[in-house]
Amino acid sequence: MGDLEQYSSCQAGKVHQIKAVIFDLDGTLLNSEQFTEGVVKEFLARYGKVYDMEKESKRRGMLWKETVLTTIEDYDLPLTFEQYVEGIMPLYLGTWQKTKPLPGATRLMKHLHKHGVPFGLASNAERMTIHNKVNHQGWKDYFRVILGSDQVKSGKPAPDIYLEAAKQMGVEPVYCLVIEDSLVGVRAGKAAGMNVVAVPSLLNEREKFYIADSVINSLLEFQPDVWGLPAFKDWVCNALPIEPIYVRGVHSNGLLHEHSEGGPYLPIQLQGLYFGWARRNHDQQIVKFLTSIEWEHKKSHFRKRMQACVINDNSENAPDQELELLLVGYIRGSKSDDMGKESNLEIQDEDKLIANAALDSSEYSGGSCRSFFPELAFLDNSSATE
Repeated sequence: MGDLEQYSSCQAGKVHQIKAVIFDLDGTLLNSEQFTEGVVKEFLARYGKVYDMEKESKRRGMLWKETVLTTIEDYDLPLTFEQYVEGIMPLYLGTWQKTKPLPGATRLMKHLHKHGVPFGLASNAERMTIHNKVNHQGWKDYFRVILGSDQVKSGKPAPDIYLEAAKQMGVEPVYCLVIEDSLVGVRAGKAAGMNVVAVPSLLNEREKFYIADSVINSLLEFQPDVWGLPAFKDWVCNALPIEPIYVRGVHSNGLLHEHSEGGPYLPIQLQGLYFGWARRNHDQQIVKFLTSIEWEHKKSHFRKRMQACVINDNSENAPDQELELLLVGYIRGSKSDDMGKESNLEIQDEDKLIANAALDSSEYSGGSCRSFFPELAFLDNSSATE
């Protein structure tokens, strides 16, 4: 366990029992940050500018006005604030329809809603933008309160928006839990006197999140009972069913190399051990698949590493294989430390047994899985073994 995780674990043991949860939106519940990057790259290219990750990192969690003004300054764009907004907004509007919940987001909200735990949404985005995204996901009725930065005096890192959310829910700040992906948001939550769980959306800033009460890689790792909230009871066959996640890639030498062209790449919050179904392009056969997803720190940048194997299949060691993969289950989280060092999240024989047994269960092969892979209908008359 890294120093940051040790600090977080100690802090988590000292908190008051939580009575309400307040979420950030972009990068915490939705993968909108991925699409934002593509929009900014496209827009900057129009003016002969190259997207700079270091410059963009500092804008994570900023107010919209601050984001625009600092972008114009950093890239020396020949635009006024109004011209920038007028030019980039049509690009944003086209991508918001493509955003999807991050791993564990819908599960957590449904769980809290089922148990009557009030929760709200507090974002540095403006009210209209927030409501468009929330309505598109069908989440509107879940939230007790939805607030944007234009509804309070000061946005994050000031505590105003979190204090107002707590006030409208009728819960004292000390009994509120904030869930955030940005350092700006974490600072706002702590300034409000609340407990904060960080799910960092930027790996190169992870060591700065020591001020949070807990730091996790994904909402799939969140344990409500640690905070005095009702525990999850939705694991099946020693694994957790998840909303299917589609991936395209090449399976070679025990690794999966993801194709990111033509669609969003896997978010950094997707870390740990996952399993699902894969269609091999060379023979169209559906096979069971297991992959570990982690991030390695190499030469000042982070690189995704996906160890992978086909379960119960004799052609596992065949040359490069093009695959369409549907992740449907989660076994355990990443063991990476707070500095992003290699975690050696190796696939064990026990993991293969868990995945193999789980994929024989209808919880991991029915419903939306078959909308992706209709061939899974063979399971109705098969033991699903190779």
